Amino acid sequence: MASRFDWDDLQSFLAVARSGRLTLAARRMGVDHTTLGRRLTSLEHALGATLFERHATGYSLTQQGETLLRNAEAMEGMALTIMEQLAGSGAKLSGAVRIGAPDGFGSFFLAPRIGRLGAAHPDLEVQLVAMPRLFSLSKREADIAITVAQPEAGRLHARKLTDYELGLYASRTYLETAAPIRGTGDLAAHRFISYIDDLLYSPELDYVPQVSRDIRPYLKSASLVAQFRAVQAGSGVAILPCFMVAGEQDLVRLLPAEVKLMRSFWLVMHSDVRHLSRIRVTAEFIAEEVHRNARLFHG
Repeated sequence: MASRFDWDDLQSFLAVARSGRLTLAARRMGVDHTTLGRRLTSLEHALGATLFERHATGYSLTQQGETLLRNAEAMEGMALTIMEQLAGSGAKLSGAVRIGAPDGFGSFFLAPRIGRLGAAHPDLEVQLVAMPRLFSLSKREADIAITVAQPEAGRLHARKLTDYELGLYASRTYLETAAPIRGTGDLAAHRFISYIDDLLYSPELDYVPQVSRDIRPYLKSASLVAQFRAVQAGSGVAILPCFMVAGEQDLVRLLPAEVKLMRSFWLVMHSDVRHLSRIRVTAEFIAEEVHRNARLFHG
């Protein structure tokens, strides 16, 4: 029969389950790794179960650990809700909320606008992680994730933010000396800029073959911001989201009738925490900003 266990031990379990490493989890919790190790051992003894497989490279959950993770996350969400309710409806919005977003959306659209959220709620700490990668909400890598595809599984709540248009762009300085581009068949002869194939974090970004299978990019980057800067500097031609190019006088859209791609942005939250005030208000702010600037996303 399992004995009683401590809530601190359960929080320690969640930290290790999400990071996969004892030392990293201990640093995030602000405790010594030996203390964290003792808490895990205490929890396993209390539950009479082995929760982790210990490897030289880190910790991985056992089947029993996976079962506990689902329930522990639900308990964590309930505990956060209780604390928020006890604080009262008149309490200021406070705490940290982390937003994980693709680098183009995060850097070009959200970063110039997110300051208004902080100005409206001075006690709220906004963490914007703009990177070309997927974010695991179950591991709490972010509270809110902006994705280019709707999640297929998991205890996640997703809402579509907007469709967005992409086009073919080059700088005026590049076009002054480059061969004419009258159709997609001419693109093979041009310096093309695109993603690194094996670093694509979503299949939705593999759009070059849709334009022409003859294109062989000479410059590749995992970062959309880097691709944009290269085009801006006159280094070649690239497919870019229209919202990133808005207001750039030196960039020219090429073959708009032939090259017009559409993708979507989704706002995703973990079901256990999406109702928390700081996360809900931040999500609504992002959705409202996208709605207010809808024309940017449609070319």
